[in-house]
Amino acid sequence: MELDFNRRLSIAPMLDCTDRHERYFLRLLSKHILLYSEMVTTNALLHTDPDQFLRHQEFEYPAVLQLGGSNPADLAKCSKMVEESGFQEVNLNCGCPSDRVQNGNFGACLMKDKNLVADCFKAMQDAVSIPVSIKCRIGVDEFDSWEFFRDFIGTIADAGCRVFIVHARKAWLKGLSPKENREVPPLNYDTVHRLKAEMPQLNISINGGIKTLDQTLELLQDLDGVMVGREAYENPWFLRDADERIFNDASAAKPESRKALLEAYLPYVEMEAASGTPATILVRHLYGLFNGKPGARKYRQYLGENAPKTKSPAELIRRAMDLVTEP
Repeated sequence: MELDFNRRLSIAPMLDCTDRHERYFLRLLSKHILLYSEMVTTNALLHTDPDQFLRHQEFEYPAVLQLGGSNPADLAKCSKMVEESGFQEVNLNCGCPSDRVQNGNFGACLMKDKNLVADCFKAMQDAVSIPVSIKCRIGVDEFDSWEFFRDFIGTIADAGCRVFIVHARKAWLKGLSPKENREVPPLNYDTVHRLKAEMPQLNISINGGIKTLDQTLELLQDLDGVMVGREAYENPWFLRDADERIFNDASAAKPESRKALLEAYLPYVEMEAASGTPATILVRHLYGLFNGKPGARKYRQYLGENAPKTKSPAELIRRAMDLVTEP
């Protein structure tokens, strides 16, 4: 599997969003997009049931699991678990600004300790044969100069890392919520372009504010990859033509309609429901599918109101589909 090819378009790790069910659903839209897990902490993998975080299907491939942590030995152990479970890559989170990750001394606050990140990367990469990548911001708090950012990337690159995914905003660790950190700090794509220009040997993907395949193609003129976040969750249908437009694969099968996509998802829903997965978990990824279509609001309301009490999630989805008009 040529991961550099699949990096042309990837789906960002999003808490409570990119679980294995969402990854399965998105794979029905594209066979090439690189899919990321939610962030999984090292403590969760080492001290609870790891299967609940590592469980997935080969259908999801190519797929990456993102780790949160700052202890090199723990990250090495968890990276080995990720590799043995079948994921194609492990990613270290150096960009999340939430209080929870700050309290655990990982996420965006790691950008203030470049040497620790380099040690973490090296421990992880020494433990596995799959690639280890870094996802970060362009700065954190008052540390937002080009020199700071370049030095951070350069230090980790010197440790052997060649794949970086950069959210083109800095993070504020105090005063902004995680949601505000995705929206308030201004985007600065130029910093990411400059990084690629000055370090062409690195594989650089850009993240932040990207909502269309047209934007993606424009950014790919100078960068190696584009990572899409909330738009893929809130409006997944825009990914339908990704295999043809982004990956130059006109032969890849794609759903003829949104309803056809849901029909393809239903056998998976039935299988998961039979094994005890709650309907609320299986349908929460579907709310944005019909955005802008007549009946979309009724569709969302029907799913939301009835998912907690249904005994047949597949039938629930079929009934919700009937509320929408799709040309």
